[in-house]
Amino acid sequence: MQNLDQKRRPQAHDYAPFYAAYVEEVETDDIVRFLEKQKGQIQAFLKQIPWEQWELSYAEGKWTLAQLMLHLIDAERIFAYRALCIARGDQTPLPEFDQEAYAETSEANSRTPVSLTEEFAAVREATVHLFRNFSPAMWAQRGTAAGSTITPLALAWIIGGHAEHHLRVMRERYWDA
Repeated sequence: MQNLDQKRRPQAHDYAPFYAAYVEEVETDDIVRFLEKQKGQIQAFLKQIPWEQWELSYAEGKWTLAQLMLHLIDAERIFAYRALCIARGDQTPLPEFDQEAYAETSEANSRTPVSLTEEFAAVREATVHLFRNFSPAMWAQRGTAAGSTITPLALAWIIGGHAEHHLRVMRERYWDA
């Protein structure tokens, strides 16, 4: 169900100021199509990276590429879950998540690049299906996540922008392809 509400940028009052940089990363007039296209771009990029690069970090104390990729997957799941809850009218405040704790316990470095790439594709496909079927009323719902008011529309843009941010980090610091 394509609708005009998914074809507008979220406004600053639709999300916490912390997320503004992610929203600004996305240049589109159709967030669902952007997410679909981005999936293919990320998959193509990941296929270029040699296996041995996945277990390396670019500096002491930084995540490995495998951990970074699993962080991207985990964050997308959490943001999409928040969007689902809010779109369905659930007013339960949704908690923050500790990305460092998730990365530390993820066992990402024991995963293969193929399994991480496939999981990303599956999660993104589910995200796209979720957003593709939101009605205008669902996009506009307001809820609370991590202590701030947010909309499903903003969460969709945050997912895309968060992925753009980390894709740039991967290109610049992990693999200069």
